[in-house]
Amino acid sequence: MQEQTTQTSAARRPHPDPSAAPQDPPVRRRKVFYIPGYDPMPPRRYRELYRSEGATQAEISGYQLSLLPRPKTATETDSAGGFGWQVHAQIEGHEVDTDVDVLVWSDIVQDSMDPSIAETYWQMVRTAWIYISTGTLRRLMWLRKGPVIAALYPVGMLLLQAVLAFLLALVIARLGQGGVARLGLSTPLGSGLAALVFWAAGLVAAAALLRWFRRQDGRLFAYYLMHDYAHSAALRGAYAPELEQRIAQFAGEIAVALSDPNYDEVLVVGHSSGAHVGVSVLADVQRSGLAARHAVLGFLSLGQVVPMVSFLPDAHRLRRDLRELSGRGDICWVDVTAPGDGCAFALCDPVAVTGVSPPQKRWPLVVSAAFTQTLSPARWAALRWRFFRLHFQYLCAFDQPGDYDYFQITAGPRTLESRYRNRNPSRSRIDVTASKYTSVGG
Repeated sequence: MQEQTTQTSAARRPHPDPSAAPQDPPVRRRKVFYIPGYDPMPPRRYRELYRSEGATQAEISGYQLSLLPRPKTATETDSAGGFGWQVHAQIEGHEVDTDVDVLVWSDIVQDSMDPSIAETYWQMVRTAWIYISTGTLRRLMWLRKGPVIAALYPVGMLLLQAVLAFLLALVIARLGQGGVARLGLSTPLGSGLAALVFWAAGLVAAAALLRWFRRQDGRLFAYYLMHDYAHSAALRGAYAPELEQRIAQFAGEIAVALSDPNYDEVLVVGHSSGAHVGVSVLADVQRSGLAARHAVLGFLSLGQVVPMVSFLPDAHRLRRDLRELSGRGDICWVDVTAPGDGCAFALCDPVAVTGVSPPQKRWPLVVSAAFTQTLSPARWAALRWRFFRLHFQYLCAFDQPGDYDYFQITAGPRTLESRYRNRNPSRSRIDVTASKYTSVGG
């Protein structure tokens, strides 16, 4: 499929005439909800990342940023409850206070990573069959090959590990039997027993090797990625009941914040798999109805992999949520990716490529973080082959920042809509339908 682009039309822009846009009052207080991707780690890592990278960006860009701990209630835990921090910033001559909450689903991720080695190999077979037999894999490759290669990586790595384990068992069995023969101890009965003994020893060694490979997965990421894709495909694109319950919980928390008069803006940030979770959360918030007076609502999706789920046959719920959210006038949705991120569907409009654009489509505004321009040549050279690190670059500092600055967006005086009101979408975006499945259910 050729990459096609469309020019921005007035119907798709919040303000057809940017010069007529009103001067917005500065944000004094903001609420940020951060939805992580498929990550089993406790959310405190995101606080430390924000602290360290925010300090770096503030020094580069010439503003002030400081973090304070947020008091934790007695019912909160790092794994299944809320977690957050407070930010005080002085940016563009304004002081802004931001409350950041991590919407935690790492406990669901941890549970999905429990399968044994044998169960993981079964997941591999089943997941590959779902993506291949439905034609989803082929259509995903029309968009971006990078994330598809990332999806095939755990399959290849797990098969390689299995082959090496089998070869180890074979070598031990053959060497053992050869040694018995050389010693002249071979008899018909003895040969059979020796073969069983050495094959058993070989299989034990093979199992030990597979267990060793799994212990090395912190460097190899084969099991981690396999569990990630298996989790998304387990119900052929439908959400599992436990994730649906968590989405409802997140939607309730966001609705409460929107009606809080202390907040000028409520900003939801979804990274990686957290982007499509965020789409469904915000669609539920919108369906529940917003209060007459509510904070400005923004949605920032980063490094999204929406097509990995929305292209699956039973992803009716996600496709419906994409369609409904993309036509709303009471939200600003900006989607930021970068061609240098091989784990994301870079510059792919998640609504358009899924084939669910409504007649009056407004969102998302597809923007490139342009790593090759916003990172210095030395920094880019150091990071370009660190694929997983680059997938988190959206949450980090840029030494040559353009109009994307994660810390100004989350802690600065301008709303997401105000910041990107005059921004045209990336000219190299992909916005043609590629999905075979476009049904949104009943």
